[in-house]
Parts: sequence; C-alpha cells; structure tokens
Amino acid sequence: MKLFLKGSRCDSPKCAFERRDTPPGMQSGRRGKPTDYAVHLREKQKVKHYYGVLERQFRTYFKTAARARGNTGDVLMTLLERRLDNVVHRLGFAQSRAQARQMVAHGHVTVGGHRVDRPSYLVRPSDVIRIKNRTKSLQLVQANLAQHQRDVPDFLSVEAGAMPEGIVTRLPEMADVSIPIEPQLIIELCSK
Repeated sequence: MKLFLKGSRCDSPKCAFERRDTPPGMQSGRRGKPTDYAVHLREKQKVKHYYGVLERQFRTYFKTAARARGNTGDVLMTLLERRLDNVVHRLGFAQSRAQARQMVAHGHVTVGGHRVDRPSYLVRPSDVIRIKNRTKSLQLVQANLAQHQRDVPDFLSVEAGAMPEGIVTRLPEMADVSIPIEPQLIIELCSK
C-alpha cells in the first residue's frame, strides 16, 4: 500500500509501488499465503511507519488506549491523529509528516502561544496551532500551502493568510483517519 511517506514525491512515477508477479531470483514459485501473525504485524507496521512512531512509543499509546473508555482501536487511532506533527501535516503546513516533525522539533510551531518542540505533543480541542513570526518559518509554510492544496479534515480548521494558523475544533474520530486500516488486527496483536 502506498503510504505517501515522501510527500509530493509519491505522486510522481518515480515512486514505484507495483510488485512483481514472482519473487526475485531464479525460482519461479509464488509466495505463500501470509499467516495470521504476518497479517496482524503488517497492519501494525503500516500504522507505525505512517505516523513515524517507534515501537516503544507505539506500545505506550496502546497502553493508554487500553486503559481509556471506549473501543481501544478507535482510541488508539485518535491518539495518533492528535500528535502535533500529524496535525501540522494535515493542516497543510508541511509536505510530509517527516517535514512536519522537523518543523516542530526546530521550534517553528506554537500551540496556544507557547513554543512546543515535541512532535508527540497531543493537541486538545480549541488549541490554536500557529507558525512562528519568523521569515524562514513563514516562507516555508506559505510555499507548502501554495504548492499543495490538501483537504483539511473536519476536526481541524485552517486560516491561511499572512500568519497561517489552524484550530482543533474537536477530537478526531475513526472516520477522520486518512489511511484504510483495521485497528482490530492491531489490538489482537498487541494484546497478546
């Protein structure tokens, strides 16, 4: 599945995704059917790579989701969607999540008027995400906004102007997740 990890480069034909009919090498056999464990693991790895989260951090998110009320899979995806680097990317301020992560870590982003340099910061409803009033920060974000017109999800609203800012209107839901995943497979794997 194409995860668009490289931003706009994934739209070009150089971002190859098509697989061969046969595995590489001289043998001409087909790959076997993946086991249940392989299917579960692939789903978890897909989510980890998409959000740029390492294993220990993912386990922490899972434990938090397991303790919370409601469906564990929906709560897990809500936690991952609330990450500041993800919100900056979804607002269109960055081309990719990696670029959004770097912008946050380098101090280009403020939340509620305070500088936040942790990409894993969880935003709350009514948080205002602004870009710092520095020429380099503003040029970077305005170039990204002009170059890529992205659909902003319902839980966010963006005001692009001289000082771009975004507002978190509500907590994200499972319908706001941009990739097709099955959180139940992840829950079955992590709860072993």
